[in-house]
Amino acid sequence: MSWSLSAASVLAAFILIATLYIYIRANDRKLHSIPARALKISPKRVTEEDVEELKEQMHEQSATDAGAVISRKTGRRYIVVGGAGFLGGWIVIQLLQRGEDPKNIRVLDIRLPARHDLKYGIGKDVDYLVVDISDREAVQNAFRKPWLVVAASSGSAYIPLTIFHTAANIRFYERSLSLFHYSTKVNVDGTQNVIDAALEIDAFGASLSSASSINTSSYSTDSTVLIYTSSGSVAVRATRFLLWPWENEPENFVQNLDDNDVLLPTEHKQFFSNYAHSKYLAERRVRAADRSISPQSTRNYTLDSDFTSTLGTESNSRIPVRRLRTGCIRPGNGVFGPGGDMLCGAYLVRKTNPTWISNIVSHFVYVENCAAAHLCYERRLIDIEEQQGSSCSSTRTSNLPDIGGQAFTIADPGLPPTYGDVYLTLETLTNGQTFFPELSPTLMLLIAYIIEFYYLGRAYLLSYHPLSSVSGNPFSKLASKLIFALGNLLPPMNKDLVNLQPSLFNLTMVHLIFDDSRARLDPELGGLSYRGKWNTIEGLWRTWDAHEKGVNLVNGVEGVNRSGTDIRSDGAGVSFGFGMIRAQRGVGKVVERVQKVEHAVEKVVGNL
Repeated sequence: MSWSLSAASVLAAFILIATLYIYIRANDRKLHSIPARALKISPKRVTEEDVEELKEQMHEQSATDAGAVISRKTGRRYIVVGGAGFLGGWIVIQLLQRGEDPKNIRVLDIRLPARHDLKYGIGKDVDYLVVDISDREAVQNAFRKPWLVVAASSGSAYIPLTIFHTAANIRFYERSLSLFHYSTKVNVDGTQNVIDAALEIDAFGASLSSASSINTSSYSTDSTVLIYTSSGSVAVRATRFLLWPWENEPENFVQNLDDNDVLLPTEHKQFFSNYAHSKYLAERRVRAADRSISPQSTRNYTLDSDFTSTLGTESNSRIPVRRLRTGCIRPGNGVFGPGGDMLCGAYLVRKTNPTWISNIVSHFVYVENCAAAHLCYERRLIDIEEQQGSSCSSTRTSNLPDIGGQAFTIADPGLPPTYGDVYLTLETLTNGQTFFPELSPTLMLLIAYIIEFYYLGRAYLLSYHPLSSVSGNPFSKLASKLIFALGNLLPPMNKDLVNLQPSLFNLTMVHLIFDDSRARLDPELGGLSYRGKWNTIEGLWRTWDAHEKGVNLVNGVEGVNRSGTDIRSDGAGVSFGFGMIRAQRGVGKVVERVQKVEHAVEKVVGNL
């Protein structure tokens, strides 16, 4: 009897394992597909011959390369929030490359720069301040700090201000609403602190005396500009990847994304993660702040119906009010490149990169293209303010449409590659030193659900902190202590493995086609005149070239003129890909075990 029960148990276990194996294989075939509508956008795959030709072309171009196409010098002051990191660091570099005075540039970041070019190279004279943007007072103090340069080249005592806000807390791996506050603290509240500081310190911009009056219908052309790095992921919709046998592909498997706000998710569960929802909320605040006037400009004043405020009656002189002009850039998916890239550059550092998304078609954004797009938007807003001049009426006084308070999607020029194209390019450039072993996406998704269950369970237990108990019931306090102690007994998730949660798949297992045609329009047509100089494959070459020169610099090879680009930063701006990298790194140690299990099960099933 016991023998028959044991045999039945073994048979049941075998049937369960075999069924699971068959399901995983069938589901993998669906997830590994490239739907015709995605293939139509990206019909051609990269070959080794293409990469070899690219190497020759890029080597020839690099000798005379002038860098990204960036707008002309403005002579303004600049605050770059997140400027010690990846994307923000490139914005700082491009500002300096176009001739801005380093003494007119201030960087606010959670840490000092680790990049060699910022510490010792072109950015060494920039003012770097360690600031947590979720700390309102710290942000205000950083904005209020006196500037070393106090006179504009025009002779005016006032130098207008531009703010680039690239900082973010990229907790893309969380999707539970109970953890939402971890993302909003920096991404929403921190952004509001930046907006408020901009309004307080410079939207008014002039010292008032009791003999002066202010006319809010007369705006200075020295308006403050705020360009915010939003995210292309605000438009990405969550989906389900464990399919029923009769389903051919996941819902939203191919997503065509542009600037149409009507198509954006609106409910929390529709966003791919807490990160995307928090960026959406922050973007809304930045856009709503366009044309705002500092609260100080109306404090203690009475506004009449003509929006004219008068400070007493001692003088009829008027001071133009400086208003805030804002705009948002939505980088399409992963931002990569030299100087802290946690996506393609990290592939080169790690060399072995297990993956399960080779078939996925997706736009990328090379970092120098992305930084240049921010400068394009700044230029457009400055031009609009200059041409509108002193008029704030509804009647248009220039031929430039006012594009303030909008969001523009941007991506690399050319057709989007697959991740497999990216992998083959890097494998070829490194002569096989960087490679990408394939894993089952369905199996990794099942593991991701287990990791999420553990992560949320531990977070739930730790939420029962004894000090947070408001009940006077001794039993309730004891129960809270025991639950909290149990949570502490559970070890925290490995910092790499924590990224391998279902939210990651919502971003990386769908085909993302970003349409940046509106950003590429000429200013007269309401565009940014954005022109990405490098396509994604060319950007990969530049990333590889910078990495090689960085490695050679470390190894003492002479003739290296590009410094420190192999340094990686955890504050990698808007790059989602570092989550994929960390997830891959977290499972890298178990790749061989997973593959052994797959082979063993396949062998058993094959013998049936």
